Amino acid sequence: MTRPFYGLTIALTAILLLFLGWWNLFAWSVIPIQAQDVWLSLTHFDSQSISHRIVQDLRLPRLLTAMLVGACLATAGTIMQGLTRNPLAAPSVLGINAGAALGMALVSTLPVLYGASSTSLAAMIGGGVAWLLVMLLGSSWRIGGNERGRLVLAGVAISALCAALTKAVVIMEEDQAAGVLTWLAGSLADARWQTWQHYWPFALAGLFGALLLTPSLNLLQLGEEHARNLGVNLLRSKLFGSFLVLLLVGTTISAVGSIGFIGLIVPHMARLLVGQDFRIFLPVAMLLGATLVTLADTLSRAISYPMETPAGAILALIGAPFFIYLVRKRTL
Repeated sequence: MTRPFYGLTIALTAILLLFLGWWNLFAWSVIPIQAQDVWLSLTHFDSQSISHRIVQDLRLPRLLTAMLVGACLATAGTIMQGLTRNPLAAPSVLGINAGAALGMALVSTLPVLYGASSTSLAAMIGGGVAWLLVMLLGSSWRIGGNERGRLVLAGVAISALCAALTKAVVIMEEDQAAGVLTWLAGSLADARWQTWQHYWPFALAGLFGALLLTPSLNLLQLGEEHARNLGVNLLRSKLFGSFLVLLLVGTTISAVGSIGFIGLIVPHMARLLVGQDFRIFLPVAMLLGATLVTLADTLSRAISYPMETPAGAILALIGAPFFIYLVRKRTL
């Protein structure tokens, strides 16, 4: 594929993202909002206009958060697939989502842990412990020990364990159950400017760090022995990549809840469009992830209008069949 084709792919994806973002700002609103209301709210804001207030205070922060969530989760999945050279690797498959959810549930429900740490830190710690266990069980820290089947089975086992513990915590603390269950479903309905302000600095730092990791990810695709001979510090690259995954996934889960399968689906879509070069592949994955979450958030208001369906549920309906397809098509 030629560089002009790459440029055209990125441009078309960006245009699609802008179109969906514009549509997201006024579609399926209980209080009718016209496209011209959105434009006027952005250029000539009137604080007395209800439609302008809805766009500025509700729809715009929600849209920005959805785009950043998609980019972060797609990047996390891309890094995991690059580090493990496993096409089934993703935060939702290899236990990070479940571990982060467990960490969040613990600090949100158990009185003894109230105020012990921030929700972002709790999510990162929970996801980190789960990821460490999966990597150890899957033998992914030692050279030549990256067995696809073992890694995926370890991820499924740790995910099941964390999910069971999360349910146990929710059952024991029934007063907090409703809020935790809503959060576990993964929804952008409560995303406000405060959410955005706490989220974007960590998210952008993680995305920038991922771009710095792309040369090492390219060399790792040649095999760990070849990458080491070409000057890649395998342990440092894996530790740095793992930290970026935890930063991206932990802060995302603390902001909007557990949203799965973006990290599994999007890297395959990007790879199909622009090939294996992570320098091109990763930015395209970011754009596609942002586009897919924005679409899911828009559809979440349409499916059961005027009620909302969690965006995480919509993405799970898309991702689960895709995961089954990958398992059937690829030899573990």
